[in-house]
Amino acid sequence: MDRILVIEDELAVRSNIMKMLRFENFEIIGAENGEVGLKLADEQLPELILCDIMMPGLDGYEVRRRLCENSATAIIPFIFLTAKADRADVRRGMVSGADDYLTKPFTRTELLEAISARLDKRATIGSQFQEKLNLLLKGITESVPTSLLQPINQIQDVLKTLNQDYANLDLPTVTAMTDEAYASSIRLERLLQNFLFYALLENTSKNLEIVDWLKHYRTNSTEQLIEDLSKIVARAYGREKDLSLQLNESEVPILAANLAKIVEELLDNAFKFSFSNTPIYVETAVSHDQFNLWITNTGQGLTVEEIENLKVDMPFEQRLHRTDSLGLGIALAKRLTELYGGVLTLVSVPNQETTVCVSFPISNR
Repeated sequence: MDRILVIEDELAVRSNIMKMLRFENFEIIGAENGEVGLKLADEQLPELILCDIMMPGLDGYEVRRRLCENSATAIIPFIFLTAKADRADVRRGMVSGADDYLTKPFTRTELLEAISARLDKRATIGSQFQEKLNLLLKGITESVPTSLLQPINQIQDVLKTLNQDYANLDLPTVTAMTDEAYASSIRLERLLQNFLFYALLENTSKNLEIVDWLKHYRTNSTEQLIEDLSKIVARAYGREKDLSLQLNESEVPILAANLAKIVEELLDNAFKFSFSNTPIYVETAVSHDQFNLWITNTGQGLTVEEIENLKVDMPFEQRLHRTDSLGLGIALAKRLTELYGGVLTLVSVPNQETTVCVSFPISNR
């Protein structure tokens, strides 16, 4: 049942309007002046407001102005009631944001038609808004990588089991489950950070002034940076013995933190998609004024389709949605490399070996 607020200082007129509308099965609220009307509008949030213009204290125009200052009441359909009918008054009423204007005396039919038109329009707008909202939610759901949802599902599964069957679980089982949930939360945090970082890179790459500013930074000690990062990632996977380093010192035109991000993401993928007790080779060299970094792993390798997902011209949402099997890491590393004028190439033989090469020009500018 639609609720209608009637703000009218003349008792006889207010009572007559309320009686007519109750007969039409509307829920009716009455207010004898503007102050009371504002209070009831804020408390009751009616579907429509009928308001007289000429009232003592707050007139109808002031009531409308104050309603518009409140986001909750500003969108309520509003119809002015008045005995004045000259063009200036009608114009002022419409400029104030009123949806319609009824001149006294009006008939029952005129009143109901005006109310019906406003409520129908409100319903249509609401339906259109809901449709747009549904499309937006669908688009967001489809563009979020599945890899972001997996750790959430794992955490939910653990919490659900603990909630439903905690009394029957022994301490080692509970500990293992909470450890699993914690690991999933860490993985989710990393994925979200990469998701946001990738979006930032996409935006940054369009600002040539920022890109030029970034290229003035240099990393002076690549050997130590790459060695330290390689050992940290290997330790996280419990595979320090699998790591093989052959590094040469060089100065590279890239912010150290960004070079570290590239190395970290490529190493993480190398360990993630290879088997324990198989080697991970990390090598650097300088040739022809170019710094080269190679990271090679023996493992499942990549298919042609997975390599195709690294296309530079792929739309942002599509790239995110199609990099689930690799994670965002390698796509992020590629985009970051390109931001500094470098090139990332990937060669892979499925079920055998994958080598990623990152190259930066190091000639003096």
